[in-house]
Amino acid sequence: MKLRWQWRSLRRGLILGGVGLLLSWLISCQSNQPQGNGLVNQVTFWTMQLQPKFTPYFTDLISTFEQDNPPEVVSWVDIPWNVMESKILTAVSANTAPEVVNLNPSFASLLAGKNAWVNLSDGVSPAVQAQYLPRIWQANRLGEHIFGFPWYLTTRITIYNQTLLQQAGIEKPPTTFGELATAARLIKQKTGKYGFFVTFSPSDSAEVLESLVQMGVQLVDEKGEAAFNSPAGKAAFQYWVDLYKQGVLPPEVLTQGHRQAVELYQAGAIALLSSGPEFLASLEKNAPSIAKVSATAPQITGQTGKKNVAVMNLVIPRSSQNQAGAIKFAEFVTNQENQLAFAKAANVLPSNQAAVEQYRQELENLTDPSPLEQARRVSVQQLDTAEVLIPPMANLNQLKRIIYDSLGAAMLGNKSVEEALTEAEQLWNQNIKG
Repeated sequence: MKLRWQWRSLRRGLILGGVGLLLSWLISCQSNQPQGNGLVNQVTFWTMQLQPKFTPYFTDLISTFEQDNPPEVVSWVDIPWNVMESKILTAVSANTAPEVVNLNPSFASLLAGKNAWVNLSDGVSPAVQAQYLPRIWQANRLGEHIFGFPWYLTTRITIYNQTLLQQAGIEKPPTTFGELATAARLIKQKTGKYGFFVTFSPSDSAEVLESLVQMGVQLVDEKGEAAFNSPAGKAAFQYWVDLYKQGVLPPEVLTQGHRQAVELYQAGAIALLSSGPEFLASLEKNAPSIAKVSATAPQITGQTGKKNVAVMNLVIPRSSQNQAGAIKFAEFVTNQENQLAFAKAANVLPSNQAAVEQYRQELENLTDPSPLEQARRVSVQQLDTAEVLIPPMANLNQLKRIIYDSLGAAMLGNKSVEEALTEAEQLWNQNIKG
């Protein structure tokens, strides 16, 4: 099963162009269009590539909801992850969107800016809102609107090859970017292999963009204008430029995505991998010898101490004729019992506070945890301080592309760090004005 997280969803460019203008017009005219599916008591529920592995879970969940909430009827539709964005865009534009849909905040915020979703600040009681981790609930805020229910989460952890660290004379895995740079140089010097791989491909992960925030960089100001051309921004750019020019980063970091990091780790070619606990299951299958020498540690961060959390959420289209049923179903899916059951089945984390505490306690009580359970411990322990590092913004992909392209030019020596920052600042400010 391929769970796609917030940073993976950012791999795909949002090819919207003129469609955005059309979408704005269509949404503004919704009151004159046929509404939703036309069935007052039906809740159509779209998920992203969760069949067939989780079919029994959702079959039972839906059956229980229908029994407890007559006459509501739930119709579950599972959509391949790579076509979800185009399908929901088309459905919202045509006013045929489902009642509840599973999206990541970055794409959901694009349509939230077009007023496509129900504002949950008004539609959900304060008592229910308080059930979710506060920082995670606020991650779905755009302006004064909360546009989505938090569902399942993941925090990145560090998976490391103990053998390679020992060969390099490193006693414990790095926890900060400063320690990471030192470790990467030692690993390259002592073993001839690379310490880690992080992608600078604009169409892939946002991990480098998040690293800037962890290093203390403010990306944009309250007006949405560039704020990254600062002393902190210069230091962060210089950090990545130096590592690349010193040869401690694989040269393909500029063109290859996170999948390359996975392949290199499985081949024993890099010592550290930033991923989620669920990776360990595939590692044991694809590279058992590497799995045997692997261990887990907390996520690497900067001087801010900030740690990333990725969120998948449930949004409710404004065009739904059954908004009350949709809200009731979304609250049911994300309650303590159901979130905890799904987190265990899918190797993810819940966003419901009571479910998080119960999950944490169950993991702590294990007497002989497996490597996967140990990874889950590390992951859930980070939830107290983890946050969505990049706030929802409709044009996040453009910001990432501008910064990655400018940073890549500096890494290749085509521009100085100062020139790269200035160019990125100008391009971004032109972008938002345009």
